[in-house]
Amino acid sequence: MNDHDVRIEQRYRMLVEAITDYAIYMLDPAGFVTSWNPGAERLKGYIEEEIVGRHFATFYTDEDRNDGLPQLALRVAEEEGRFEREGWRVRKDGSWFWANVIIDPIRNAEGELVGFAKITRDISEKRAAQEAIFQAQKMEAVGQLTGGLAHDFNNLLTAILGSLQIARKRAIREDVKDLIDNAIQGAQRGATLTQRLLAFSRRQELQLGSVDVGDLVHGMTELMRRTIGPEVLISTNFAADLPKIRTDSNQFESALLNLVVNARDAMPGGGEITIAAELETVASGSLSALPPGEYVCLSVRDQGEGMDAETLAKAATPFFTTKGVGKGTGLGLPMVHGLMAQSGGELVLKSVVGEGTTAELWLPVADKGEVEVAAPPVLEAPLDPAPTALTVLAVDDDALVLMNTVLLLEDLGMETMQASSGEEALAALQTGVLPDVVITDHAMPNMTGARLCQELHSRYPTLPVILATGYAELPDGVGIPGGVVRLSKPFSQAQLSRALAEACQGGRCF
Repeated sequence: MNDHDVRIEQRYRMLVEAITDYAIYMLDPAGFVTSWNPGAERLKGYIEEEIVGRHFATFYTDEDRNDGLPQLALRVAEEEGRFEREGWRVRKDGSWFWANVIIDPIRNAEGELVGFAKITRDISEKRAAQEAIFQAQKMEAVGQLTGGLAHDFNNLLTAILGSLQIARKRAIREDVKDLIDNAIQGAQRGATLTQRLLAFSRRQELQLGSVDVGDLVHGMTELMRRTIGPEVLISTNFAADLPKIRTDSNQFESALLNLVVNARDAMPGGGEITIAAELETVASGSLSALPPGEYVCLSVRDQGEGMDAETLAKAATPFFTTKGVGKGTGLGLPMVHGLMAQSGGELVLKSVVGEGTTAELWLPVADKGEVEVAAPPVLEAPLDPAPTALTVLAVDDDALVLMNTVLLLEDLGMETMQASSGEEALAALQTGVLPDVVITDHAMPNMTGARLCQELHSRYPTLPVILATGYAELPDGVGIPGGVVRLSKPFSQAQLSRALAEACQGGRCF
């Protein structure tokens, strides 16, 4: 070798040894390592003396070795002139990383194969970012589907619950009343499921406000202990001077209780659940899907069996559950996921088989001037005094729901008018006969309930209006005038009566 060739080889060696972000090394024709650069040592964990002379299949997973992937890679590189692929690779310490691998054949002047050049990059962060985007897109698509289904089911449940309640009032035989009570309980469970679907799709009704995490958890402690039983202990570990978070306190309590029950179920033999909270900062440019800013991270950690990577990836998908038949709906974690997203936060699940699971609720810190919002009333709280002898215009494009609403109103002693669309309602009002109250559905073709509210406010500014919808945010982006009462679907007769009382407060209906 002449001086020129020596200098070229020296420059090449200096270049290869200066690169630490890539593993660059040589293989002989059979695949045994013949050289090793500092980047390879940093990436794979082996020093040169440990790895030179060993087969490069050392870096592959057992599954890939059993499938003959190392031999396939060399054959493809030799026959096609290049091999490139992504896949899992194994470091010296046994940890895995996602690698981009390139293998090029090296031939002498006569064209004979003398070895291979191999370059490996760790692209785990890139893959994680791509997976996060894919997961977000998948959850968004599933959310749109489940939100639409939940809305349709809400309409059906509104009709079912209303009819059952009227039938219960009119039933004479006690055994018939018991059967109706069972049907009502079943319908109410269905309503709970649809609310969880709406939560997952970020379309549930929320009352966002400032919430003190410490006070909330302390106030729930006795409830959580009664719920999970004596075999499981609950401990708390909260950082001092935690700022308040911005969320719906009532829904947040439900989410926390759901996580605690999940943790209990993961430890059938008993154990300890640790609830902790600390202030975290998401920096600009981080891999987190959250916007930069300050967050309170509330974590629920169990000592259960944990989840493998495949189960963990599916855990927040609607209807996926590892619990036995009849023991889980697969909607608990999706509900938590939806609440976090709707509150501007994130649900993060971490789990290792044999080491338990940690569920983290990341929620944004509340603005200092934000007021605390009281929890909404219980579903069937005592009735407010219901107005009587009113004329109510009911508007709904679903004939079943319209008939049910009219039935509930008439049972309350109201006179009713009916319309199956916004246009039909406006036409009826133009005849000069004004009702005392209008109750309208939102999701109607051509003219939505929100647009009808706008028209009513413009033409009849003192006419009380109730907007019945299962959505927290109106899909078409149209706002509703102040003073319009929101009524969540499915609603009971008691909730309808309270909505009428709220709409008529101040004597506007009399």
